[in-house]
Amino acid sequence: MRTRRRSTRLAGVLLLTPLLTATTAAGPVPAALAAPASDLSATAVEDAPRASSHPAGAVTVAADPAGATRAARTTTGVEPAGGLETTKTTRPVAPGLDLTSFDRYDADGWLRADALTADLSGDVTVDYVNSGVVSKAEPLRAAADRTRAVAAVNGDFFDINNSGAAQGVGIQDGQLVQSAVAGHRNAVALTTEGLGRVVEVHFEGTATLPTGPVPLTQFNNMVQANGIGVFTALWGSYTRERPVAGATRVTEVVVVDGRVASVATTAGSGPIPAGTTVLLGRDAGADALAGLRPGDPVSVAYRPKPADGSSLHAAVGGGNVLVRDGVVQSIADPTLAPRTAVGFSADGRRMIMLTVDGRQVDSRGVTQTEMGRMMAELGAHHALNLDGGGSSTLLAREPGAAAVQVENSPSDGTERAVPNGLALYAPQGSGRLTGYWLETASDPTSAPGVSPVRGGRPDRVFPGLTRRLTAAGHDETYGPAAGEPTWRANPAAHGRVDGDGVFRAGLPGQVTVTAWRDDARGAIDLTVLGPLSRIDSTVDRIGLDGTDGTALVCVVGYDAEGNTAPIEPADLTLDYDRELLRITPTAEGNLLVTALRDTGSALVTVHVGRSTAVVPVTVGLTDVSVATFDDAASWRFSQARASGSVAPAPGRTGTGLRMSYDFSQSTGTRAAYADPPAWIEVPGQPQAFGMWIHGNGTGEWPSLHLHDAQNTQHVLRGPLVTWTGWRYVEFTVPSGVQYPLRVRRFYVAETRADTQYRSEVVIDDLVAKVPPTLDVPAEAPRTDRVVVREGTVDGRPGGSRCSPTPSSSRRTRTATWSPRPAVRSAR
Repeated sequence: MRTRRRSTRLAGVLLLTPLLTATTAAGPVPAALAAPASDLSATAVEDAPRASSHPAGAVTVAADPAGATRAARTTTGVEPAGGLETTKTTRPVAPGLDLTSFDRYDADGWLRADALTADLSGDVTVDYVNSGVVSKAEPLRAAADRTRAVAAVNGDFFDINNSGAAQGVGIQDGQLVQSAVAGHRNAVALTTEGLGRVVEVHFEGTATLPTGPVPLTQFNNMVQANGIGVFTALWGSYTRERPVAGATRVTEVVVVDGRVASVATTAGSGPIPAGTTVLLGRDAGADALAGLRPGDPVSVAYRPKPADGSSLHAAVGGGNVLVRDGVVQSIADPTLAPRTAVGFSADGRRMIMLTVDGRQVDSRGVTQTEMGRMMAELGAHHALNLDGGGSSTLLAREPGAAAVQVENSPSDGTERAVPNGLALYAPQGSGRLTGYWLETASDPTSAPGVSPVRGGRPDRVFPGLTRRLTAAGHDETYGPAAGEPTWRANPAAHGRVDGDGVFRAGLPGQVTVTAWRDDARGAIDLTVLGPLSRIDSTVDRIGLDGTDGTALVCVVGYDAEGNTAPIEPADLTLDYDRELLRITPTAEGNLLVTALRDTGSALVTVHVGRSTAVVPVTVGLTDVSVATFDDAASWRFSQARASGSVAPAPGRTGTGLRMSYDFSQSTGTRAAYADPPAWIEVPGQPQAFGMWIHGNGTGEWPSLHLHDAQNTQHVLRGPLVTWTGWRYVEFTVPSGVQYPLRVRRFYVAETRADTQYRSEVVIDDLVAKVPPTLDVPAEAPRTDRVVVREGTVDGRPGGSRCSPTPSSSRRTRTATWSPRPAVRSAR
């Protein structure tokens, strides 16, 4: 199943990423090691996840002008989101529900976003979804598939790394699932009339004891100071010690059939049986319950209480209000991050659900204020910020598909387990074929391309070469429908398509491929470029770390004007050492290279017609020293929810670096960082890093924090330090990094809320595992016909004179690699 599709119709522009500089308190950073200013601020969330996924700081309240002022609200002068929109596509998900995906570029970099727009006055319905219990997070797709949703977005901030409970209200099909924790009452909601709202949802509850009524403060959530919470089977099996963590006195009362079954001075654990109610008090709340005895009568009543008095069908909690009464709110949070937001039109009949990707080469993320601007541009009169970061997830069904797929690009690389979300549903279709949804078999976002910004142009093809197409049959609701189509290309001079949907290009020009059966049809437009002029690989070299090591390589073609298109594996002829390597095509049009031996080197020669490209492949890695820690006295200590220090110490060979830390000061995720005097630039294309760690068996999580050539951050995780003494540890470099790499810091983290301790590690001999150098035949210099050089283009007079810079020929490929420019263009 695909995880993302993005149109390849780009605007005809050439954009360059701006240069970045930074300084530190100690003075300017050397240019070669400079990092963006934002990277030198507080620890990034991906470095040290919070005990809750909710950001610290003031929250703009849904109906509280004073709260808006506290969050630096402004009513005038807020700029529109702006930027240059380079691509935008809209496709149906269901009648009355569309998905719009767009890419944008501005002075701060690239943005990639996806927006669902639902007509709530039609047949589309919305409801809250979760795993079935409050204290269990799961990937959103599981809940969407289980309930047969056609689209969904993630929901509320939550007790990450602990119970997984959301912080705000949850209402499903009119029934209260959980109330909000103190100070987190903002929610997006659907009324029983089907209208959208951004509203505060309070909780009102009473337990009537033999001595009289006492107020309840929470339902299936963290119990506030001196409060009493009520818990049911909807809570789940997570220990109820978490909701009263830090209390000096606790009373838990189990009520069955209206009478007290048991009273305890500690919180219980395990699932709560259906029909059983648990009252859990802390401190003053515990005192109010302490006089109860088994057999005492107790009645419990509770309900959600929306601030506007409406009756709610569904609701999910959130954070700051982004748009209020059509006015974008200015929120004092400069953090660029992936974001999720939900909003509504002024009449509540149109719903907008937006995700913006972040922490990636091709999407920088946005601030909350920027997110508000984007929501307002999409038509939101009211909008609320939901959980972002690695939680941001947007799912949608493609026409003809039976289930949803991930449409955005989660910053964790995969779907994060989240506590809840909002799901959209369409009426059950007839299953009768009414149309086809046509696509290229290769996803544009993962197809071979020529830039570090991922994606290619599979909607283009060279004369004589092929493009694989797919046709998914759908019914009147865009649900799946069976029926094999007949294919046709028009005009026929530009190509033909066989019965399997494989298009073979003819003369250059525009061509429409149609699939049809009876009255059902669908079409896709393709461009046949000029004749193939040359080919190139998407990587300059491949380094495999031994037997069964793998890597992906793709092939891109160019016409004489420099326009590009990916080459299908079926159109390639490969020459290589088959005793050293195995090369197989993938469904996305890539080539998977697998090592068959532990060591060796070879040249893979790719042929397409008369064009060739050579890719050097090495198997086996050599160690290159990165840090010996002879300069340990110059390293610095930093922390998140901890204290500690770094200092020289006896290492495994010579001097090492000792990092001591106190992880007993918080139940949230804690981290201790060892920062080098300057970021360490690493030569070559490391496939992994190795280092020696002297541990004390306390179970912290060692990590190596890197930045790549596009300044994308990568955190490499090692095994938990459960050993004592010295051990060699390796950190694998993920695929897709842009070389060269820089080491920002080493750190250890503790994510267990119930584990506090003081400890230390000693680290020594950090090495990069780098492929050896392998020379390849020289390539002839090339001149781009678009570039004027010395007043001529290929010997012809030009209209202006540009710098006499040679083309991007590569005479020798070695372990030191220069990345292509981070540009997108019409090519």
